[in-house]
Amino acid sequence: MKISIYLASSFVIVGIILGIAFGYYLTPEYNVSMYEKNSMSLGRADRTFDLRYINTMIAHHRGAMLLAEQLGKNTARPELKGLSENILNDEPKAIAELYAWKKEWYNDTKIVRDPVVANLGPAGETFDLRFLNAIIAHHEAGIEMTKETRLKSSRAEILNNADAVEAFLSGGLQTLKGLRNTWYNI
Repeated sequence: MKISIYLASSFVIVGIILGIAFGYYLTPEYNVSMYEKNSMSLGRADRTFDLRYINTMIAHHRGAMLLAEQLGKNTARPELKGLSENILNDEPKAIAELYAWKKEWYNDTKIVRDPVVANLGPAGETFDLRFLNAIIAHHEAGIEMTKETRLKSSRAEILNNADAVEAFLSGGLQTLKGLRNTWYNI
C-alpha cells in the first residue's frame, strides 16, 4: 500500500511539473513579448549573451514588420505608407544578417518566434496615433536593448550592430515623436 501512495504521489508531482512546463510553452500569457515587459533584460553577460541578443533583435525587427503590415493596410497618410514600405523592405535584410551570425557562431538554425505586437484596430481617425504610440514604444525598447548589449557583449559585430541599431532608432524616434506632435499635439 505504501508503494502505491508514493508512486501515485510521484506521478501527480511529475504531472503537475509537466503541465506547468507545457502550459508555459503554449499559453500566450506566459509567452510575454519584449513589448509587454516593464523592464527588458537580456540576462547576464555569459557565453550565450550574444545569441540572446540575436534572437531578441530578430524578434524586434519582426515586430516592426508586423506593425508596418497593419500600417500599410490602414493609413491614408503618404508619409506613413512610405514608412511601412521601407520597414517591410529593409527589416528582412537585417534579419537575414542576424540569422547568418546565429548559424555561423552557434550552429543554430531555429526560427525565432514572432513577438506579440499590439493589434492597432481598424482604420480611422486615431489609427495613425495608435501606430505612432506603438512604434515609439517599440523604438524605446530597442534602444534599451542596445544600451544593455554594449555593456555586456565583447563581440565586435554585435557591438557594431547595437551601435547602428541605436543610432537608427534614436533618429527615427525623434521623427516619430515629431509627427505625433504635429498631427495630434502630443
